[in-house]
Amino acid sequence: MDAKLQLRVQRYGWDAAADHYHDAWQVQLAPAQGTLLRMAGLLAGQSVLEVAAGSGLVTSALARAVGPEGHVLATDLSGKMVAQLSTRVSAMGLDQVNCTRMNAERIDADDAAFDHVVCALGLMYVPDPERAMGELARVLRPGGRLTVTVWGARNRCGWAGIFPIVDREVASDVCPMFFATGGGDVLVRMAQAQGLMQITSKRQAEKLHFTSERDLIRAVIDGGPVALAVKRFSQSARRRVEAAFVESVAAYAQPDGSYQIPGEFLTVSATRPGTEERNL
Repeated sequence: MDAKLQLRVQRYGWDAAADHYHDAWQVQLAPAQGTLLRMAGLLAGQSVLEVAAGSGLVTSALARAVGPEGHVLATDLSGKMVAQLSTRVSAMGLDQVNCTRMNAERIDADDAAFDHVVCALGLMYVPDPERAMGELARVLRPGGRLTVTVWGARNRCGWAGIFPIVDREVASDVCPMFFATGGGDVLVRMAQAQGLMQITSKRQAEKLHFTSERDLIRAVIDGGPVALAVKRFSQSARRRVEAAFVESVAAYAQPDGSYQIPGEFLTVSATRPGTEERNL
């Protein structure tokens, strides 16, 4: 797909998902986000760039870690996500957070501007992940740390059937690229290609708990990467997709009507060579 078109799909797709994403995925993604935060090892007073911040599931934790003397610049491609995030951080009194719409492939910041860069479950959607990784590395100070989490291997994510199911009705333009960064050592090699060092990685198998079929559909169909495609469905197509998806995860249904669906995450953390330009 043309890169400009792919960016539009991502921007307006996450606009479409924004009203569902935060509540629908908060519990399920927390373990992976916790791993990212531990591997980042943030300190009070540091400056952080958060790429693909979305609704802010990680942003508030970043702000607490760096404290009122630190700074978090939270960015996302989706204007609606950024607007909701701005409202949330304002309501929480997190004055150290600024929110802005920004493309991960064209970060509007000087070289060596941040102590840390983090990206939680966003790199899978970028048209050119290698270019984005170059931007993330560029804005790191010498000695600064980059920490990225992506979904892992496709065959270890039990909800992945949603992509071909949706594509049978209308092209979602997401499936071909979604799991590319989570396979093998792809993400580690991307970090190495930018000259990053002290690279650590962690694969993390989790069970994603959804309390009901309705919550599962809200998260995966309305609050995820196929949300824009779903808006183009007729009512009959919507019913077909829901039925096919529920059937695809039937093995994970529990007696109480909940679902325990396997998922895998991959987190990679790496350091830009050199010495910090200021004492932290």
